[in-house]
Amino acid sequence: MNWIEAALLGLVQGLTEFLPISSSAHLRIVGSFLPNASDPGAAFTAITQLGTETAVIVYFWRDIVRIIRAWFGSLTGKVERSNPDARMGWLVILGSLPIIVLGLLFQDQIESVLRSMWIVATMLIVFGMILAVADAIGRQERDLTQLTYKHGILYGFAQAMALIPGVSRSGGTITAGLLMGYTREAAARYSFLLAIPAVFGSGLYQLYKTVSNDGLAGPYGLAETAMATVIAFVVGYIIIGWFLKFVSTRSYRLFVWYRILLGLALYVLLYFGVISA
Repeated sequence: MNWIEAALLGLVQGLTEFLPISSSAHLRIVGSFLPNASDPGAAFTAITQLGTETAVIVYFWRDIVRIIRAWFGSLTGKVERSNPDARMGWLVILGSLPIIVLGLLFQDQIESVLRSMWIVATMLIVFGMILAVADAIGRQERDLTQLTYKHGILYGFAQAMALIPGVSRSGGTITAGLLMGYTREAAARYSFLLAIPAVFGSGLYQLYKTVSNDGLAGPYGLAETAMATVIAFVVGYIIIGWFLKFVSTRSYRLFVWYRILLGLALYVLLYFGVISA
């Protein structure tokens, strides 16, 4: 049964990681309805995110290689630091600092009290409403060549909010991007690139802890978690392409309503004791 559960959670991770609806919240919710009726845990979540972030690397491989080359070139003086790709490299590093620092400072809370279903439900609704406002009032004039260091830091703090299940890593950064005047597609694309260092850092750290201790990532063994990670990679790769095409022509209204309705449904289920907080 654990293999089936892990496979289902890997599918959920792949489907939800890049959409502004919070993959960690969905893993938490789906886990409550499985036979074990338990939280998959922060370790399982972080490790399976390695699969979806690998999908980002494969999908944006040419962009990433170009950015890395330009960034290293800027260190040696072969490339001007004002070069858009070199600057993007610095911005990804700068934008990753908030989530790394806050993740280390609040690690215990992130792995315990912040995973309460009441908090998940609240964050789904609150940040859904904020996304709705950002999508409605955002000027959507800027592209990624206009990304500044100030905006890079603000993007970073927005991403750090995703340490709370229910906020959404992509949702937080996309919302910040829209409020700063970036197009929907530009905000989504930078959200994907910005997540790479933080997700790989967190996922590899949790993988190291899992291997070093008892080989368990929450209620699942290392083999089951690896299978879930592979599934997340395959599904996530498909979702990236679909999502970028979707937001290039449509608003985020669909995801806003989904977040709000899911949050309200969770409140009802929690109130009547159908699921445990």
